[in-house]
Amino acid sequence: MEDTSNFNRHRQTITKSNSRKINNNRHRVRDNSTVDFNMEEGDSSEMWNNFSNNFRQVQSVLDRNRLLIQQVNENHQSRTHDSMVQNVSLIQELNGNISKVSSIYSDFNTDFTNMIHQRKNDV
Repeated sequence: MEDTSNFNRHRQTITKSNSRKINNNRHRVRDNSTVDFNMEEGDSSEMWNNFSNNFRQVQSVLDRNRLLIQQVNENHQSRTHDSMVQNVSLIQELNGNISKVSSIYSDFNTDFTNMIHQRKNDV
């Protein structure tokens, strides 16, 4: 839960600084053009809602992975045949969860990039 409260504090700080509408919010991107990050209230809110939802999904999967790793360790210490067999499926689930986290971050990156490019084209 501490991670979530830190995230919320960080979000509030960024929201406050964005609400000031300072004109120095233009940033260079790879092609040396500039992007204006002064987003409309709805754009900023949508971006943070998407980020927050993605963060919650990732955190849920990581919490599940923590439990899976604990179970794998317990099974490994017991050294029984059944425990080792069970570890195969637990490790497969861990692998799938890592792919989920990667996919969620990739989707967020794509959404964020598209929003920035759309914003750039609207300016």
